[in-house]
Amino acid sequence: MPEGNEAPVYHSETHSNAGKWILIALAIAYVAGSSYLLFDQHSKLEKITQDQSANQKQVADISKRMQSAEADAETLAQQLGMTKKELAARAEDLQRQQRASVARLAEEQKKELNAVAGEVGNVKTDVGGVKTDLGVTKASLEETKAQLQRAVGDLGVQSGLIANTRGDLELLKHKGDRQYYEFTLLKGAQPQAFSTVALQLRKTDAKKGKYTLNVTADDRTIEKKDKNASEPVQFYTGRDHMLYELVVWSVDKNKITGYLSTPKNAPIPVSATHQ
Repeated sequence: MPEGNEAPVYHSETHSNAGKWILIALAIAYVAGSSYLLFDQHSKLEKITQDQSANQKQVADISKRMQSAEADAETLAQQLGMTKKELAARAEDLQRQQRASVARLAEEQKKELNAVAGEVGNVKTDVGGVKTDLGVTKASLEETKAQLQRAVGDLGVQSGLIANTRGDLELLKHKGDRQYYEFTLLKGAQPQAFSTVALQLRKTDAKKGKYTLNVTADDRTIEKKDKNASEPVQFYTGRDHMLYELVVWSVDKNKITGYLSTPKNAPIPVSATHQ
C-alpha cells in the first residue's frame, strides 16, 4: 500500500441493513393500524346497519298500527253512520263531558266535606254548651247543698242534712247516705205504709205550719203531736233499734208533704213505696 494513503472504510452495507429493518417495522405498524381501523369502522358500520334495520322495523310497526287504528276508526265511523271527522268531534265531546263530570264530582265532594266540617263544628259547639250546662248544674247543686240544714230532732238526736224542698231531697238521694221515701198524707185517710212503718195524718194547722200524725212501727203506734214543718221527727224501730226520721216541708189545710228517711241498711219490704 503506498505510503501516505489510508485504507478505505466500508459502512454502506451496515447502514443499508438498518434502514431496511426500520422501513419494514414502519410498514408492519402501518398495516396493523390500518387493519384495526378497518375492523373498527366495519364493526361500527354493522352496528349502524343493525340500528337502522331496527328503526325501520319500528317505523314499519308504527305505520301498521296507525293504519290499523285508522281502519278501525273508519270501520267504527261506518258502523255508527258517521264520518271520521264527526267521530273525532264526538270523541272530543265525550272527553269534554267526562272532564265536566269529574269537575262536578270533585265540587260535590268538596261541598260534602265542608258540610261535614260544619257539622263537626256544630258538635264541638254543642259539646261546649253541654260542658257549660254541666258547670252551671254543678254550681247549682253546690249552692243547694250549702242551703241544706242540720237540726236536732224531737228526740234530741242530731239529725243529718234535711231537705226543705223536693229539689233538696233529690240532692240527698244522690248523696246515697240514707234511703228516702217521699210521701203526701191526706187528713182522715187510712195509714199509709213506707219502709217498715205506717204513717197517718191526724190534724193540720196551715197558718202555724203545724201537724199531728201517728207512726205505727213494731206493732205499736206513736203519736207525734204539733210538729213543725222542717222539723226532724225521730223514732226508733226494728230489732237493731234503727233511727228513722221524717221531715214535712209543706203543711196545707188537709194534707202534708215530706219524706221519710231510713238508715241505708234498713229492710225494704216488697210492698214499700220507695221513691
